[in-house]
Amino acid sequence: MATSSKPVPKKAFAVFDSDSHVVEPRALWEKYLDPDYRALGKSALWREEGPTNSYLKVNGRMFRDTMNPNIPRLAIWRPGITWEQVGELDPDIRHAPTRGASDPQARLADMGAMGIDQTLLYPTWFAEGFHLVEDPDVARALARAYNDWIADFCAAAPERLFAAAMVPLQNLDFAIAELERIATMPCFRGAFIRPMFIENRYFTHPYYDPLWGALERLGITAAVHPATGLWNPEWTSHAPFIEKMKGRLSQMALLREAGGGPFAGGGNGANLGFSPTGELGHPLAPVISPWLDNHMFVGAALIGFTVMQRYPRMKVVMAHGKASWMEEVLEKMEASALTTPLLHKYPVRTDPEEMWEEGEVMLGFDAEERLIQRLPGDFEAKIVWGSHYPRQEATTAWDAIATLSGAGIGPATIARMLGGNAASQFGIQLKQWV
Repeated sequence: MATSSKPVPKKAFAVFDSDSHVVEPRALWEKYLDPDYRALGKSALWREEGPTNSYLKVNGRMFRDTMNPNIPRLAIWRPGITWEQVGELDPDIRHAPTRGASDPQARLADMGAMGIDQTLLYPTWFAEGFHLVEDPDVARALARAYNDWIADFCAAAPERLFAAAMVPLQNLDFAIAELERIATMPCFRGAFIRPMFIENRYFTHPYYDPLWGALERLGITAAVHPATGLWNPEWTSHAPFIEKMKGRLSQMALLREAGGGPFAGGGNGANLGFSPTGELGHPLAPVISPWLDNHMFVGAALIGFTVMQRYPRMKVVMAHGKASWMEEVLEKMEASALTTPLLHKYPVRTDPEEMWEEGEVMLGFDAEERLIQRLPGDFEAKIVWGSHYPRQEATTAWDAIATLSGAGIGPATIARMLGGNAASQFGIQLKQWV
C-alpha cells in the first residue's frame, strides 16, 4: 500500500490505533530494572543490537536473527515510506530503526502524520521472549521494569498514549499483584497476553481462571497479541514449527545429494510438498502465525474452554490476527457444539454464535481485509483498527479511511471501526488531536 504524498486530508472523528508497538531500549534494563535483578534480568531476556550483530537472549541462550539484521523489519516503517520501498531497501546497508519506536516525541509526530489521535502500545522483544522466562521472580522484576518504563513513555502525552501491561504469568500470585498495581495507573488499558503455550500449559487450563477473574474484577482488557515466535522453542506457538521446517528440508536436500532418504532412486521430493533445495521461499511465520494463534485462542480458550461463558464481563481484544476468519470459526464451533459433546469440568453452552454476539470480545482488523469491506454490517460492532506501526506492514488512518470509503462504507460506521469500538473496549475518552 502506498502512502500518499498529497496534502494531509481532514477527518471529522477521532482515530484510536488499537495495535501499535514500541521497541524496548537498553534503558529498560539498565535504569528501570531493580538493581538486584539486573544481571539475572539481562540473562533471562535481552535484545542485543550492535552495528554488525544482533540476537535475542532468552534464559541465557542466544537466538540469532534468521533474517537480514541490517533491516529492522519490526521497526522500519515510518510515514512517507511505502511497502514497496521497504522491500527495495539495500540489505547490505545497516538501516536505523524508526525513532518513534522508542522515543515518545518522535512517536507523536508520526501519529500526527498518520492521522492517529490516540494509540495502544504493545511490546516487541517482550512479546517474543517474556512469557518464556523460566524464573518467576525474574519475570516479576522484568514485568515491573517494563511497566514503569512504558508508563514514563506514555507520560509524554497521557491523553494520547496508552499501553498494554506486562503480566508475569509464570506465577499467578505475582500476576494478580501486578494487575492490581497497574490498575491504579491511568496509562494502562490492557494486560498483554500472547496466545501460546506457557510452561507447557495452554489457556485451556484451570490454572488461568484466577487471571480471568482478576481482569474482569479490575476492568482491565485482555490485550491478546501473537508474535512470530521465530526465536522461541518449538511448540510454543505455530511459527517456530513452520520456520524450522526450512532447516529440516535443507537436511533432506543433503540426503538427496547423498542419494538417500526420500530422494533415493532419483525422486526429487516434490511429492512430499517441499522444494528439493530445502527452501521455503518467503518467510511464512509472519503470514501464518498471527491468524493461527488467535484462532486457537478464541476457539479453544474463549469458546471451547468457556472463558467467555464464565467471565462474561471480561473484555478482550484479539490484535494483529485480522478479523474475517471469525465467521468461519463461529460456524464450525456451532456445528461442533451441537453434534460433539465437549467433556471437561465446566458445562458448555451449545450456542457459540449467540455467546459471541453477547460477549465482550473484539478483533483487530486492517482495512485491507476484503470481507470487512464487503460485509461491514457483519463486523462493525466487533472490530478495532490497528496500524501495526512501526512494523514493515504498517498503514495509516488515511489509508484505512480511503479504503473503507471507497468500499461504500458510511462515515458513521468508519468512525466506529476506527475509534468508537476501541474507546468502549479500552475505556478511553476519545479526543481528536489530528
